[in-house]
Amino acid sequence: MSQLQWQWIDNDAALASLCLESRSKDFVAIDTEFVRTRTYYAQLGLIQLYDGVNLALIDPLAITDLSPFWQLLADESVVKVLHSGSEDLEIFAQRGGVVPKPLFDTQVAGVLLNLGAAMGYAKLIKHYLDIDLDKGESRTDWLKRPLSDAQLNYAAADVLYLHQIYPTMLAAITEAGRLDWLWQEGERACRGRLDPERPEKAYLKVKNAFQLKPKQLAVLKSLAHWRLEVAIRKDLAVNFVIKDALLLNIAKKAPRSLAYLEQLEGLDARTFQRYGRSILGAVARADLDNPPEPIDPTGLDPDFREAVAEVRTLVLKLAEQHQVQPEFIASKKLVSQYVNYIWQDCFGKTPDLLQGWRGEICAQPLMKLVLR
Repeated sequence: MSQLQWQWIDNDAALASLCLESRSKDFVAIDTEFVRTRTYYAQLGLIQLYDGVNLALIDPLAITDLSPFWQLLADESVVKVLHSGSEDLEIFAQRGGVVPKPLFDTQVAGVLLNLGAAMGYAKLIKHYLDIDLDKGESRTDWLKRPLSDAQLNYAAADVLYLHQIYPTMLAAITEAGRLDWLWQEGERACRGRLDPERPEKAYLKVKNAFQLKPKQLAVLKSLAHWRLEVAIRKDLAVNFVIKDALLLNIAKKAPRSLAYLEQLEGLDARTFQRYGRSILGAVARADLDNPPEPIDPTGLDPDFREAVAEVRTLVLKLAEQHQVQPEFIASKKLVSQYVNYIWQDCFGKTPDLLQGWRGEICAQPLMKLVLR
């Protein structure tokens, strides 16, 4: 790859000027580079932006005021083009309290255009531009300074080519009659991103939590609440506080003394010294008289599994009929969400399978199924 003509943005005035100009464009291509090894929050190392004129590499380590960039993301007159943007969205929400509107995710567009399963960026660029991207700098520590020309060239290429393929993909998806689907998926990807953390729900993300009995689950709920608060306060990935398997074991044993806790399998001396008393405190705070509902209580029910299978069979037929990837119409999670909704007599939030473009495809056929 030859040297690209990018500009390095490392001060507030330059960023403000860049973003003001970019907000006059119809669309901008955006990417981020970050490091996330032991931290709870991704550590933003670089922001790449191309608006068709300015190919910019923005240094968030040097800039003190990123608000012009956040304002650009929120400007609904400018389409934000990203590829597989889930982690970028997390960073934007956490750092800037914003999500990009409107969002055109080229990976989603590729699926809707029947280019196959979710395509990686390099494969997408090869498909549209017949360019082989050099991914040799993908393991860069983006927090180090200075970054080499090769690293910066690699980063700039991501948004340069993303910007180039957008008009072609936009035309194709418009012709296919699926542009509205694409916008809906962008909104869906951003849904809930700005919601505050809910430590009281953290136990739902603990692996194998469904195995626990009600009182054990009450203990896990208290432990997971405590662990998440520690992780956020220390900016430490939750499993670097205490791993899921150990948290589960503590919940099962519900230790009430340091002596008993110290003997638990999987608890090393360092973790015991650092968190022993806090763990006992979390165990003691568990509300055993009001345990949470069992996790996915119907998931192991044979009748529930049969209902899920029926919905999956229907989805496969609809996917073939409408030429859409089955997993994109309805992942396992969305199918379970729908069956739970039906089993609860349509109580609660309307499932995704009955909303938007999915509802247009699925609602009437689903109504013909007898799932109970």
